[in-house]
Amino acid sequence: MALPRIRTVVLVSGAALLTRRALKRRIARSPLWPLPALPEPISGHSKRRATAVRKLLITGRTEVADGVVQLRLEGPGLPPWAPGAHLDLVLPSGLVRQYSLCGDPEDTGAYTVATRLVAEGRGGSREVHEQLQEGLEVEVRGPRNRFPLTEAPGYVFVVGGIGITPVLPMLRALAASGAEWRLLYGGRSRASMPFLEEIEKLGADGDRVTVVAQDEAGHPDVAGALADVAPGTAVYCCGPEPLMAAAITALPEDCTLHLERFSAATGGAAGSGEGSEAFEVELRRSGRTLPVAAGQSVLAAVRAELPHVAYSCEQGFCGTCQQRVLEGEIDHRDELLTDDERGDSMLICVSRCRGGRLVLDL
Repeated sequence: MALPRIRTVVLVSGAALLTRRALKRRIARSPLWPLPALPEPISGHSKRRATAVRKLLITGRTEVADGVVQLRLEGPGLPPWAPGAHLDLVLPSGLVRQYSLCGDPEDTGAYTVATRLVAEGRGGSREVHEQLQEGLEVEVRGPRNRFPLTEAPGYVFVVGGIGITPVLPMLRALAASGAEWRLLYGGRSRASMPFLEEIEKLGADGDRVTVVAQDEAGHPDVAGALADVAPGTAVYCCGPEPLMAAAITALPEDCTLHLERFSAATGGAAGSGEGSEAFEVELRRSGRTLPVAAGQSVLAAVRAELPHVAYSCEQGFCGTCQQRVLEGEIDHRDELLTDDERGDSMLICVSRCRGGRLVLDL
């Protein structure tokens, strides 16, 4: 009887020894064990962010205004979205660009986006216009929403050009609910303003919509549109920087302002400049420590080691490069993150370190 018991003890002891050795090797590969040691480490993000990449089929391509193309992207099991949300499109070249969802949230089998061709831009819109055709697949991330429609007694929308895309689903929802809303919609010309016919129909009851085409009437009067708004009104603004600046200046004290930027604000704190000393960044999951030079972004240093880390605007307003920070004091230079998010994450395209070292969950 003793021999089987001894054999059992030996087997259990051997298994325990092997397990301890395996755990040591596992922890060495991934210091944050039991988190996985990923082949291409990615940052841990809040569950609120839908970061999975999926491939969708382009089933519709329509020119909805001069220089504006609308794409219908279909696929199974699409995450739901609410007005104000956007998608990250991973273009064939590898560029990542954000486009607002402008379709119907109840259309659960497809996402709809629209983009204007910007000839002097950085190439993303040109790639969409020239390469994305019906029948092709495109990778997307999201949707995410940093421009949600909040509850308010009334709404005023100040929109310029392609800035109508995140606002259109809001207008549809408010019109259906009977809420109080008004829209000031400006553009270079009526032919260049997407979804104009639908918007005018939505606002036909009660003179809710004011359309200002620059070639007919000059620039929209933002101050006039906000001069008589009722207390508590939610003001939503999306468009060129001068339009945003005018809305900020004219906003009544008892109203809330919601902004959606397609570019960085003039004079923003992005990038290098004063206080941009060199420091080092530890990539905890990858087991690497990198120097970040005084004139170099954290993004550039990280992508030299991990080239698949996602990014887009490189100006601190889109949120694509947001990463979790495990240790170190962050010098936030973005225009996007909330106070809560700034506690443990940063946009590595523009923000830096207060001190000599940061540790990222990468």
